Amino acid sequence: MAVSVRIPTILRSYTGDESQVTAEGDNLSAVLESLEASYPGIRARIVDEDGKLRRFVNVYVAEEDVRFSDGLDTRTVDGTQISIIPAVAGGAR
Repeated sequence: MAVSVRIPTILRSYTGDESQVTAEGDNLSAVLESLEASYPGIRARIVDEDGKLRRFVNVYVAEEDVRFSDGLDTRTVDGTQISIIPAVAGGAR
């Protein structure tokens, strides 16, 4: 299953400055493994040492936050759009 992955600016150093790349996989975990094979080091910025999504990284599969669905087991079908979005913190005092 070929999917399209939107890469945030902070991770583009792994993708040769590409803002969108293609990966393979029938679930999010497999897609991240495919990304890692093509862009070494990128998976560790999205998933922690325990194999869970990093706390300050949001991932959307077809506009659905995977934290509220099946996490890394979220299914991906051919042509699915995946967005990796770093969480933004801060604000005015």
